[in-house]
Amino acid sequence: MTETDSGKDTTQMEELLQIMARLRDPQSGCPWDREQNFHSIAPYTIEEAYEVLDAIEREDLPGLRDELGDLLLQVVFHARMAEEQGAFDFSAVVGSICQKMTRRHPHVFGDEEIVDASAQRESWEALKQQERQERAENEKRSESVLDDISLALPGLTRAVKLQKRAARVGFDWPDLEPVIAKIKEELAELEEVLAQGRDKDRLEDELGDLFFCLGNLARHLKIDPEAAVRRTNAKFERRFKTIEAALREQGTTPEAAGLARMDELWDQAKAAESLASRSPKT
Repeated sequence: MTETDSGKDTTQMEELLQIMARLRDPQSGCPWDREQNFHSIAPYTIEEAYEVLDAIEREDLPGLRDELGDLLLQVVFHARMAEEQGAFDFSAVVGSICQKMTRRHPHVFGDEEIVDASAQRESWEALKQQERQERAENEKRSESVLDDISLALPGLTRAVKLQKRAARVGFDWPDLEPVIAKIKEELAELEEVLAQGRDKDRLEDELGDLFFCLGNLARHLKIDPEAAVRRTNAKFERRFKTIEAALREQGTTPEAAGLARMDELWDQAKAAESLASRSPKT
């Protein structure tokens, strides 16, 4: 980056900070923006992060540019609200992450030598473990290997993170066989509760156990469970839209066609996709 580019980026960042300050101005700002707080904005922050992921998965680079801008705005929004409370400002946010990245990369910014990515991951985890230990000491509490796994993460993502942490201290099965056996066991327990009258609290408990075990299977297979679900969601959406299109051509609707006809069209859409995937590419 040239000095001119850097100056331009700084000016644009300052402009964005000024825009947010103007939006939050108690007298002349936007009524909606003025009313927001950390809790009300948090869902938008999460949504913007997922929209970044969506642009990446669609390989839409112009879209990614725009979505990253939306996500940056969320950071600026939270920093502005914190500044208004006298807690911290955007500069402190930047300073904090700069310090963290420098601290966690001693092989780049210090004298430590790391030979490959695997060694870097081990070093990274060791440094994070040290940070967790120091935080626990400062808070005068016992440290846990499960500390600092965000409650706000999607359920399956958090399940896998919990399992990975526990696995680091040996709490893990060595292969797939007991993992799959546990899934079967949890499914049987769910079926047992269903047979006993569908108690909602027990069903939620058993269904949660089943999801947790499926997350564990994904971890052992080195598959991101959220990515797997998104892939299936896309497949369902694609096939159901094919059903709707076929029914429109026949002058009817899903409601009028009924389940049996839609099942038939689903099977046809599935077979067509399978055939297309096996066809040689030209």
